[in-house]
Amino acid sequence: MLRGLRAVAAKEIIHVRRDPAALAISILLPMVQLTIFGYALDTDVKHIRTAVYDLDHRPASQQFIQRLEATRYYKVVERVNSDQALRQAIVAGRAKVGVKLPPDYSEKLLRGESAQVLMLVDGSDSQVAFKAQTTAVFLATNMAIEKLSARGSVSVPIDVRPRVLFNPDMRSANFFVPGLVGLILQIVTTMLTALSIVREKEQGTLEQLLVTPVDKLALMLGKLAPYAVLGLFETSLVLYLMWAVFGVGINGSLLLLGALVPVFLFAGLGLGLMISTFAQTQAQAFQASFLIILPSVLLSGFVFPRESMPALIYPITTVIPVTYFLEILRGVILRGAGWPELWRQATLLLLLGAGILTIAVARFQKRLG
Repeated sequence: MLRGLRAVAAKEIIHVRRDPAALAISILLPMVQLTIFGYALDTDVKHIRTAVYDLDHRPASQQFIQRLEATRYYKVVERVNSDQALRQAIVAGRAKVGVKLPPDYSEKLLRGESAQVLMLVDGSDSQVAFKAQTTAVFLATNMAIEKLSARGSVSVPIDVRPRVLFNPDMRSANFFVPGLVGLILQIVTTMLTALSIVREKEQGTLEQLLVTPVDKLALMLGKLAPYAVLGLFETSLVLYLMWAVFGVGINGSLLLLGALVPVFLFAGLGLGLMISTFAQTQAQAFQASFLIILPSVLLSGFVFPRESMPALIYPITTVIPVTYFLEILRGVILRGAGWPELWRQATLLLLLGAGILTIAVARFQKRLG
């Protein structure tokens, strides 16, 4: 019944030994991934980007900000001079939390009265919003206890008033569904392009096209154009399902979102083309696609805030195209952000897509030219 088992196993061992690169990847890659993701994935939200509008400008208000940063849950990245600028920092995504200290903050503390601090929280990220509220109230309580023991008063000196913006009910669907839109688009466009070109390699039809009078750049653009159109159709479909099924509407400009989607598809299609230059078979292209999909899910900010990731891991997040597209999607859909708030993400995404496509084209010509 098991006749020939030993011979077949010996044959497969020989195949494995003849491909040391694949063997090394299969052994080392899980170790590298476990190390990177083990350090990067942390459900404890830290270093929340915070904007401060301090109307008091005295030691008492500075002490509150210092105590806020000392918790390591907040990181002051911007100081503003108006209510509009405070809100704009959150809309643009530069800050997740905005803190406003009133001009009479110090006087009220000296009189033993309750000093109110307004905290604007970006509700488009429910995980960060919940953490920001709980830690701020905890900090205010601790500072109040110190004042009570020094004065023997029964009043509460600091009263933090959190106000959740954009997603007051803190629905998780409002956070995850727009992210799923970007993630699904990257998976679909990348895998379709990679598998399509590799399939032509296996069938030998791509080499036949290269010997025809067709320019290589025109050939590649012609191969990618149908998938770009398909990607636009997929975008329209998933955005409609997002609204119809999950009740997540688009608060910003649909026209702006439609204009920025092709920029992301440009990067996603480039990833697929780059994968096709490394893979020789569809199986290899499929495996290589998963090497990109896993970091896209775990390191792009889709689930875990990028600010909480270690300094050594954070640079990896900046070379993942969906990282910037998620910021664009959540900015337009949830916060109603416009071009002045999103031009930086769009520019970085365009530059990243151009770099990916340049590498892919160079390798494509080298291997098939």
